[in-house]
Amino acid sequence: MEYLSYVLYLIFAAGGFFIGYFFYKKSASSKIGNAAEKADKIVSEAKIKEKDLLLKAQDKALGIIEESKKEEANRRNEINSLQKRLEQRETSFSQKLLDLQEKQQKLFDKVNEVQEIKERIKKIKEEQDAKLEFISGLSAAEAKDLLLKNVEEKSADDLMIRINKLENNAEESLGEKAKNIMALAMQRMVSSYTVELTTTTVDLPNDEMKGRIIGKEGRNIKTIEKLTGCELIIDETPELILISSFSPIRRRVCAVALEKLIKDGRIQPAKIEEFIEEAKKELAIDIKKAGQESLNRVGIVVPDDKLVSIIGRLKYRTSYGQNVLNHSEEVAFISALIAEEIGVDPAKAKKAGYFHDIGKAVDHESEGAHTQIGETILKKFSMDADLAEVALTHHDTNPPSVLTKIVMAADAISSSRVGARRDSIEQYVARLNELEGTAKSFPGVEKAYAIQAGREIRVFINPSEVDDYQSYNLAKDIARKIEAEHQYPGEIKVMVIRENRAIEYAR
Repeated sequence: MEYLSYVLYLIFAAGGFFIGYFFYKKSASSKIGNAAEKADKIVSEAKIKEKDLLLKAQDKALGIIEESKKEEANRRNEINSLQKRLEQRETSFSQKLLDLQEKQQKLFDKVNEVQEIKERIKKIKEEQDAKLEFISGLSAAEAKDLLLKNVEEKSADDLMIRINKLENNAEESLGEKAKNIMALAMQRMVSSYTVELTTTTVDLPNDEMKGRIIGKEGRNIKTIEKLTGCELIIDETPELILISSFSPIRRRVCAVALEKLIKDGRIQPAKIEEFIEEAKKELAIDIKKAGQESLNRVGIVVPDDKLVSIIGRLKYRTSYGQNVLNHSEEVAFISALIAEEIGVDPAKAKKAGYFHDIGKAVDHESEGAHTQIGETILKKFSMDADLAEVALTHHDTNPPSVLTKIVMAADAISSSRVGARRDSIEQYVARLNELEGTAKSFPGVEKAYAIQAGREIRVFINPSEVDDYQSYNLAKDIARKIEAEHQYPGEIKVMVIRENRAIEYAR
């Protein structure tokens, strides 16, 4: 029974397997058929779309080909039109060239004809001169000298009057024009002046600080004066110390060092030396900054930082109490204004005016005049040759270039304005005496007086020794000698006075 049950189980299992396989195969065949139909449908749709796309692409290509043919035809027409116009212009130019060549040939013929006429005239003149020389027995040069000598002897007074008239007319017209240019430059360039002093003040928190600055047996003040080269003036003025020195750089170093010492409170020789070194470093930075700010104000670019530092040193340099850096800026602006009025490059004139006194930045450290030092500095930094020439010649009596004359005029305007510079009484009196001595050195001069702060000198001559014509020449000679021997801002008027007095007494 058990064996029969096992057999029946196997039979049913095999039957179930075959039945399941039959149904699975039938289901798979149905799915495969459906997939094939869908694939055929997709393929047929794709072929239809492909045909549509090909047709559209063919239509578009045909349209592009048509447009290209039209554009090509248009371009051909334009090229043909341009070619025709060029041919017409070429023909016209050829005709004009032929006309010009014909006119040129006519002009050459006329020039040759005129030249031949000039040669004939020259020959005729030479023949006439030879005949005149033969008749008179004198050469042309001898006859000319004789004629001029006779005219000069007979017409000395007339010549003097004529010369005076011509020079006065020229001086009046040119002087009026120069005055207008100078007035315009001065009106457009206005600046304030503060005369630089030779002392600097340092405020103290209290009078007790004076004793600490002096130190035991004066060792602190001696150290400060020795290291800075300045003199400290400590008097009864409350809470104030004066620093005296002709060098603004030294005064600045001393003032900065004193301010640091007062703030620190430890005033002793070691600290004094330390703060003085710090003040020198700060001053070097301030000098470079001042130079760059000045260049920015003027609108000039320099190629080297060392030159910027040299320019900045002018901030601590004075000339007759006038700050040289401010003076250089003003001369630069005035030079540009004058140059613009007379047709010279204003940018070049501005540079020339700005660098004209650069030698004063180091003239106390180098040998030679500040003009020579300035020329050397500008050449060293590869500046233009005409700028170096202006720096060298701006104090010459006969300046070599118009640029130098412009800078000299601007320099005189800047330095001679009221309040720009100051003189001591001794220097002022000595300058007037020198002017009077120069005038008295000429023969025939009886008296000479310098007036108007040295701007005018009046010379009285002996009428029996000097005539009118000689007095005119004497004024010129005195002016030339003053130009050669003296330095002064602006100009000096020389007035020579010749007076005849007839005196008689009625008794």
